[in-house]
Amino acid sequence: MSRVEIITPEGLRVDGRRPLELRRVLTRTGVLSQADGSAYIEQGNTKCLAAVYGPREPVKRAGVLHDRANINVEYNVASFSSGERKQKLRRDRRLLEISSMIKQTFETVIITTTFPRSEIDIYLQILQIDGGAVHAAINVATLALIDAGIPMTDYVCACSAGFVNDQPLLDLNYLEESADVPTLTVALLPKSGKITMLGLESRLHVDKLEPVITLAADGCMQMKDTLDEAIRTSTRKLAKTVLN
Repeated sequence: MSRVEIITPEGLRVDGRRPLELRRVLTRTGVLSQADGSAYIEQGNTKCLAAVYGPREPVKRAGVLHDRANINVEYNVASFSSGERKQKLRRDRRLLEISSMIKQTFETVIITTTFPRSEIDIYLQILQIDGGAVHAAINVATLALIDAGIPMTDYVCACSAGFVNDQPLLDLNYLEESADVPTLTVALLPKSGKITMLGLESRLHVDKLEPVITLAADGCMQMKDTLDEAIRTSTRKLAKTVLN
């Protein structure tokens, strides 16, 4: 049991949410003029920026794939993103693991065969951490790829869930993650319901695994509606600009 009171007797979490409630989500697309596609997201107090470049000619010819595009992902965390002020090394092993995990997630969705002998670069920068940094990065990468016009078979939507005191929790914040609450991160394709990524940060009893996965998947479906509305709003604005 956690030392921190995760859920009050009134059924509220430390940030005032109900156990099955998502954090407030704010999104913007096209925030960087120099990138082919870009997006910004806030999930609670977690803030992430994404930039997509490509498809373009590969910088290193040794990595050229003749039948499809090569996807590169770089995930970084700003040194000022948390109160620890700990310097993040550029080649930190954990950051490389997350980059590889996100790359594998999008390789199954991006139609890379449309752009043989090219590369697509995805840069993700965490500006502020308040829990759920990985799933926020996946969500903002989806928006940036759509903004860049990269063809995909589906959205990739991600969310986390946990379990504490016989109560499942949706979309954990930093305090909840730091209180030894088992955190499961899920990336989902909404059309098919297929899970493309599953990451568990700590031990979770097998009896609790299914309800936590189900809850995280439900959070992903809610995120899909939010991301879809963001894209539709951006498209309407672009259409008005073109018509005027």
